[in-house]
Amino acid sequence: MEIGTYAAKTHLPELIERVRRGERITITKRGRPVAELRPVAVADPDALRAALERLDRSRARLRARGVRASKADILAAIREGRR
Repeated sequence: MEIGTYAAKTHLPELIERVRRGERITITKRGRPVAELRPVAVADPDALRAALERLDRSRARLRARGVRASKADILAAIREGRR
């Protein structure tokens, strides 16, 4: 669904309820998309645990090759690679 900025401001409580039910809403200004309302992703504890285990295995492989890297170093490299 798309909605203009003025209408979004006027109907925000209704829009929030629609988003809470899973809908995505694009807010436009002069017909151009400027923002999106979407449900917040809920962290899956099992997925988080699995990701941290993969990170620990990566660190172990690096240590085996003599490379020292903290979790923060690895995460920063991943973020840099996504740019």
